[in-house]
Formats: sequence, structure tokens, C-alpha cells
Amino acid sequence: MAQQVKRAFKYRFYPTGEQAAELSRTFGCVRLVYNKALEERTRAWYGEQRRISYVQSSAALTEWKKTEELAFLTEVSSVPLQQSLQHLQKAFTNFFAKRAKYPRFKSRKKSRASAEYTRSGFKWRNGKLTLAKMTEPLDIRWSRPLPEGAEPTTVTVSRDAAGRWFVSLLCEETITPATDTTAVVGIDAGITSLVTLSTGEKVANPKHERKDRAKLARAQRELSRKVQGSNNGEKARRKVARVHGAITDRRRDFLHKLSTRLVRENQTIVIEDLTVRNMVKNHGLARAISDASWSQLRSMLEYKAQWYGRELVAVERWFPSSKLCGACGTVRGKLPLNVREWTCDCGTVHDRDVNAAKNLLAAGLAVSACGGGVRPQREKSRTGQLPAKQEALTAK
Repeated sequence: MAQQVKRAFKYRFYPTGEQAAELSRTFGCVRLVYNKALEERTRAWYGEQRRISYVQSSAALTEWKKTEELAFLTEVSSVPLQQSLQHLQKAFTNFFAKRAKYPRFKSRKKSRASAEYTRSGFKWRNGKLTLAKMTEPLDIRWSRPLPEGAEPTTVTVSRDAAGRWFVSLLCEETITPATDTTAVVGIDAGITSLVTLSTGEKVANPKHERKDRAKLARAQRELSRKVQGSNNGEKARRKVARVHGAITDRRRDFLHKLSTRLVRENQTIVIEDLTVRNMVKNHGLARAISDASWSQLRSMLEYKAQWYGRELVAVERWFPSSKLCGACGTVRGKLPLNVREWTCDCGTVHDRDVNAAKNLLAAGLAVSACGGGVRPQREKSRTGQLPAKQEALTAK
């Protein structure tokens, strides 16, 4: 059954000098309003144990515009300023719900320069987009067409560290679920092979960052020699940002193609619930893990599976997928990372990654059919057996 989903379409555009100046002012005002509202809310909470709502922050914004010091806020569109207060409200909602940390102030250098326009802040006519306070439409490079009949409900304009301008159009699209299939697959994430499938296929890790590591190092050395804040320093900084941007673009493109293929070919996809945030604390593997971007791949699989009517199952991280023998069910005590192939006591020879993918698939299908979680016993049992022995008995 077809479903209506909100989907963002991102394009690059090239603003005129006047448009670039207007957007730069808007970015600065958005950041200022967000930080000032956050400062007021922080002072009220820690000083008076009082919460400030979005309505109160919006009223305060109106008063700020009337002051001589902040009168320049009236020179830009009010829509992005109101949206920044909405974003702050959402950040506090997530904080009080213990889903996120306390909101942080936006930095001019480190935070992404962006502004969000709702329907009253832009004009969409004959396939051309004109933002508030502007007389000409944006010069957008339409790398792919919008869905037929779709009209943007929200427009987000941003500028990355390399100075590239992007516009993201949020539209409603009707997506038809993919044709049902009986194929199922388990996926084991890795570094040498980005993913290993339960079918035995291994998808090589492109290692995008490693390919440009020499170029990146050279650009960073040049930046280190420049005077901070100088024109040459800014040029060198943008050169570093361009290398980072190219790496990010290639990685995202590869992950999109891989995730789309996996979702289209399989009805059920089983993955491991990895805690990447903790894994990158291993300084020997942090760079390779970050370059693999397992979290981004999982995110893509999640929303694409939902769009196309597929099932995505995440097996808990404590499941011994690599150490479990898929033939007899015995759990091996220790299996160092450098051991890529091992032989079980029953005589079965296992490829570490393929065996893990097959075990994840079996565990995921069991979860899908019966419900519950997949997690071995981590504490001593009543008989006083060690966790490894208990896991082996449970698996058998």
C-alpha cells in the first residue's frame, strides 16, 4: 500500500552577490537569536528554577527587535528567526526527556551556517524558488527532478565549510512499497570488508578517507603555516574543507547505493546493534571506524526499510555472533580481532565475518518470529558458572 512520506531533496545553488550577503546576514541573526534565547533560558533555569516556553521566547524576540542594539534583526526575514526558537524548544524537550544533552551555544566557526524557511517565508512558482527579502529566484542546479506535482513545505538553506551553498526542499512524496520477496540477509559490519552478508558476499571497504589522506595532510600542513585570521589562512582553511567535503560526498553516495540495493533485494535485513560511540574510543581503530560510517549506513537502512515495506531487525550487541559456531552452537571463549578464520571443536572451519553474518541472520529471524531480544547471560548463573560457559550452554 502506497504511503505519504516527507522527503528532503538537496541541491546545490549559486547565489548572486546580493543573495549571498542577505543569506550571510540571516545566518548570523539566526545564530544570535538562538544563543541569546538559550542564554535567557539557562539563566532562568539555574538562577530561578524557572522554565521559559517557546511562546515567551518568541515574545522576547519581538522586544529585542525594538531595542537599538538589536534593531538589525528586522532587516532579515522573521521566519528563520522563529524557526531557530522552535529548534531550541525541541532541543530542550529532548533534554528534559533525557534523549539528548543540554543544548549548546552555536559557534560562528564550528556550527553549520543554515536558515530554515516555512511556507510563509518563500515563494514557489513554476519550479522557481524565491526566498523572503529577495527579488530574484535562486540559481539551483536541479541534479534530479522533484516528484511530479510536489511542492516544498519547508526550505533549508545552508553553507558548508568549503563555501558551497545548498538548498534542501522538504516535500511530500507518495512511495509505493517494493515487490515482496522471500530473500533475507544478515549483515556483519567490519573494516576490511565494510559489510559481510550471510550469503557469503563481502563488500569491500572503499576507505574514502585513506585515499585522500596524503592530500588532506598536505592541505593541513599548509594551513598550519598561515597566520590565523588572514586572507591566506582563510584560503587554506577552505582548501582543507574542500578535501573533507569530497570525502564526505563520496562516502554518502556509496552508502546510499549500498543501502538501496540491500533494501530492494531483501524482505528482512538483520544487523547488529553496535555502539559506535564507545567503539571509537579505541584510538587504534577510531579513524577506520569513523571512515566506515556504520551509523550512517544503519540510519539509511532504517528509513528506507520503512519506506519500502521491508523489515529491519537489530540484534543486541552482546550476542556472540563471531564466537558462536553456526554448526554445533558452541561459543568460543576468546577470539582476538586478528583471527579472521577459526576451527570449532566439531571440526567446522569458519570465516569469522561470514559466520557472524549467518548467526545474526538466524538470531534476527528468531526475534522477528517470536519477539523478545537476543542477549546472552552476562552474569554468573545460580550454579556459579562463568559467562562464557553459560553462553555456550544457552546456545546449545
